[in-house]
Amino acid sequence: MDPSNIYNNMNIKQSKPKGLISTISVEVVKQDYHEKVEEILKDYRKKVQVPGFRKGKTPMSIISKKYRTSIVVDEVNKLIQDKLYNYITSEKLKVLGSPLPLEDNDIDWGNDDFIFNYEIGLAPDFDINITSKDKLDYYNIKADAQLIKNYSNDIAKRHGKMTNPNVSKEGDLVFCEICQLDSQGQKMQDGIKNDATVSMDHISNKKIKKQFIGLKVGDELKLNVMKAFSNHHDLSAMLNIKHDKLHDLESEDFSFIVKNVNRLEPAELNSELFDKVYGKGIVKNLKEFKSKIKEEAEGQFVIESDRMLKNDVVVYLIDKLKLKMPDDFLKKWLIKTSEQPITMEMLDSDYPIYVKSLQWQLIENKILQKYEIQVTEEEALDHTKKLVTMQMRQYGQLDSNIDQLEDIAQNILKNQEEKKKIYDQIFDQKTLSIYKENFKLNKKSISYNDFIKLATEKNKKQ
Repeated sequence: MDPSNIYNNMNIKQSKPKGLISTISVEVVKQDYHEKVEEILKDYRKKVQVPGFRKGKTPMSIISKKYRTSIVVDEVNKLIQDKLYNYITSEKLKVLGSPLPLEDNDIDWGNDDFIFNYEIGLAPDFDINITSKDKLDYYNIKADAQLIKNYSNDIAKRHGKMTNPNVSKEGDLVFCEICQLDSQGQKMQDGIKNDATVSMDHISNKKIKKQFIGLKVGDELKLNVMKAFSNHHDLSAMLNIKHDKLHDLESEDFSFIVKNVNRLEPAELNSELFDKVYGKGIVKNLKEFKSKIKEEAEGQFVIESDRMLKNDVVVYLIDKLKLKMPDDFLKKWLIKTSEQPITMEMLDSDYPIYVKSLQWQLIENKILQKYEIQVTEEEALDHTKKLVTMQMRQYGQLDSNIDQLEDIAQNILKNQEEKKKIYDQIFDQKTLSIYKENFKLNKKSISYNDFIKLATEKNKKQ
């Protein structure tokens, strides 16, 4: 069908698109709905009780006068929706949003024939072709010496043991009796009291933090808790009060009496620790331990590198294709379909974000179509089984549940929300492979800290 002409489909007409906006006129004539309306009216006559008449004996003229218009309205609206969406489907129209009735639809329900006009927004027609001319950077994140040292220390702490030294030093956990003080520095009779552990790492004020160093059991500190602890969630938990009560404290001064000092002594970096972490004999010395940490860290960083590549692809293709959109229609559609009232100020600030998201949705759908990316049920099941296996390993359940693996995966996929997540993950993996195969990637090595800085800068620009 020639798009330059007026479209005709029985009693439906579509205007030539202008700026990706088109009008569809739907005509409904009496013969479309008359038989159904008469059938409903007859059924009403059997069931409706009208004062002055026995049930089922009310004259049809009275039934018709009382109910015909409302029944016609219902039936015509059903017909319109059917005809409109059947037309959109049969003509393969790529509609954005949903059809909006025009304001000039002034319907006289006393007539037999009706014409309804709708405005539709159309998706732009475009093609996508990724070649070696399309260039992007891909960052290989390297684990430097400081990061490996930090990871080693974290592992040592996780496998360390808790001791109770006589005197506190930086990094210790100080268990205290905490009491609220009055303006005279005395414990309040009905004030806040709680026993809690104070982590020096959570003390934001450097001067106050130093006061917790060199303490012994029985020592007392008096301090302003609002100055000492900037994280109010931690502070409310420490005082055992609700978060909103912090801003209504009768006094911000508290006494901290030391009841115990706890210190986490990291495990030694020796063969005993290596065997605990990686299995007996797999890592033989400190050099191999650090090498293993480096390998694992850089393996985990691939996820971050891939995520940045995906974000860069989105920005690049949106900018490259510069898809035209039916902006006027989409703005009207957003205003009319929003559950909450939308002001023009809100629309002006949010619309650019919305339209970029919509552009990417169109681009991604085109990529899936062009490269014939699909996900089979078998792939979804295999992917789910891998996820379940990984989770079992985290909890040390390797052999006992292997026979039940398929049943567990099948049950997960019965949940439609979980199923969608699984399918989305596989689609992401497949599209990522397409990007890596077709874009010309300029591979760059970067430290983790520099990568974080780069990611932060990019997020600010988007």
